[in-house]
Amino acid sequence: FLAERSNLAGVRHILLVLSGKGGVGKSTISMELALSLRHSGKKVGILDVDLCGPSIPRMFRVQDNDVHQCDSGWVPVFVDQDKSISLMSIGFLLEKPDDAVVWRGPKKNALIKQFVGDVAWGDLDFLIVDTPPGTSDEHISTVEALRPYKPLGAILVTTPQAVSVGDVRRELTFCKKTGLRVLGIVENMSGFVCPHCSECTNIFSKGGGEELARHAGVPFLGCVPLDPQLSQSLEEGRDFIQEFPKSSAFPALAHITQQILNGTSQRSS
Repeated sequence: FLAERSNLAGVRHILLVLSGKGGVGKSTISMELALSLRHSGKKVGILDVDLCGPSIPRMFRVQDNDVHQCDSGWVPVFVDQDKSISLMSIGFLLEKPDDAVVWRGPKKNALIKQFVGDVAWGDLDFLIVDTPPGTSDEHISTVEALRPYKPLGAILVTTPQAVSVGDVRRELTFCKKTGLRVLGIVENMSGFVCPHCSECTNIFSKGGGEELARHAGVPFLGCVPLDPQLSQSLEEGRDFIQEFPKSSAFPALAHITQQILNGTSQRSS
């Protein structure tokens, strides 16, 4: 227990990124939030508990890195020279990148407990926990394992359509049941920014996330547009960290980050 306490002792705030639905961009939002917080001078870790689809290592172009052991557990993988963003993911533990994680619940739950207790994060301002879709086993294990460390709360990600919003509504119920505070809702893929004329077109409907937030009485943190140039830089493995501030998603994420930072300063004052 003491080792567990010391590994998260230096972490000031824990944020969970959740959604009832797959494919809404939780990993993208987790990554962009990390970059945006880093931009505000914060030190950030990302814990990727999406065991079947660990995409965080590839997004940061560190998928070939190995995780090393130290006295207090696993050393996370740093993505930049100044070690301002560190990652832990099952992606680093697989023998081959194409290995599938074909596990039953108990084994997944054991790994999540280990991820929470055995990673030597050192001092972090924020630990962002990127979760798989749904409200099942892995979520319950994650919330239970993190509970002693009093997470700051959850950010719920939806896309604008009614179908996605319906699934995220279930996630709100999950948060209520597990006593996890909802920091707010982010509407991702909210419009498409044309790379030529910068006009924003709503491919899906619009405003579903805002509507849901109002209905549920939780904060609406903002809309993040689809930026094809940003997606392209990810796909091609260009230096996303450098390109991120130039993207059309950046102002939206900076605004969301500011609200999170305001929330943390109110809580600590």
